[in-house]
Amino acid sequence: MRGGDWNDGMNRVGIEGKGESVWLGFFLCEVFRQFAGIATAYGDASFAEFCGSEGTRLRQALEQHAWDGAWYRRAYFDDGTPLGAASNEECRIDSISQSWSVLSSAAPGERSRQAMQAVDTHLVRRDDGLIRLLDPPFDKSSVDPGYIRGYVPGVRENGGQYTHGAVWAAMAFAALGDSERAWDLFNIINPLNHARSPAAVAIYKGEPYVIAADLYALPPHVGRAGWTWYTGAAGWTYRLILESLLGLRRDGEHLTLTPCLPAEWPGFSIDYRYRSATYRISLRQTPPGAAGQQRVTTLIVDDVAQTGTRLLLVDDQQIHRVHMVTG
Repeated sequence: MRGGDWNDGMNRVGIEGKGESVWLGFFLCEVFRQFAGIATAYGDASFAEFCGSEGTRLRQALEQHAWDGAWYRRAYFDDGTPLGAASNEECRIDSISQSWSVLSSAAPGERSRQAMQAVDTHLVRRDDGLIRLLDPPFDKSSVDPGYIRGYVPGVRENGGQYTHGAVWAAMAFAALGDSERAWDLFNIINPLNHARSPAAVAIYKGEPYVIAADLYALPPHVGRAGWTWYTGAAGWTYRLILESLLGLRRDGEHLTLTPCLPAEWPGFSIDYRYRSATYRISLRQTPPGAAGQQRVTTLIVDDVAQTGTRLLLVDDQQIHRVHMVTG
């Protein structure tokens, strides 16, 4: 953890060099996974093996030491005191450890689903249009996490909505196949939905066409937008829409289509450019079958049926037609 991880406001959690970040553990599992693939592609078998073995060791450590019973802890202080645990007076739960337990695929499915249910229960405030980063905020506890306590409780990282982390929560629900909650959280994040009436505009006070870095969860400013225009959450929101919800993911020279759509959507169409080629993709969603019936997906590329949901991208200056039916 040292002087802070993603949340640089937690700059004293591991200041002596002994504290550990649970979130960074999950993130590092994903780094190991991706670099193992890169090493394999370059023929570096020894480094690929190293990444695989270290990733396995780290996953085992996370499961042994980071699970708190209903969600994952956030970190450990230098003296071993847990952060983000049910026993904590402040910051009992932090969303990003839960989200990345899913996004890294490092946690067992039953635990990651339970962890995301905890996010929904403790951190999503639908009536206020907020997805908080952590709860309760830091204020008067004896532990010193760092300058995050300099923010008023309920503002920015200190218990407000920090949109970067909120987007990760929506992505995690999509990764679990929970389209209802993935779209629910996206609709909370979407700035358009904070400007649908004069009363909403008076609360939000931000532009309805850019992502706000944070929203306040503190009366009398609940729902007010913080900084706009500068935030990296905008790029993550784009990825949420394109990759997690519409389901277009490129991996080298392949494109995988795994849409996570609302049940009422009939489908969508999109033009996807790959170098000199254009792929005109149309997706049709049919009503689901009977309960327990396996979902069936058909993928046709240039009138040729494909196996699975993955297609090879070709740089050939041509227009390719892709039809997908799922239901």
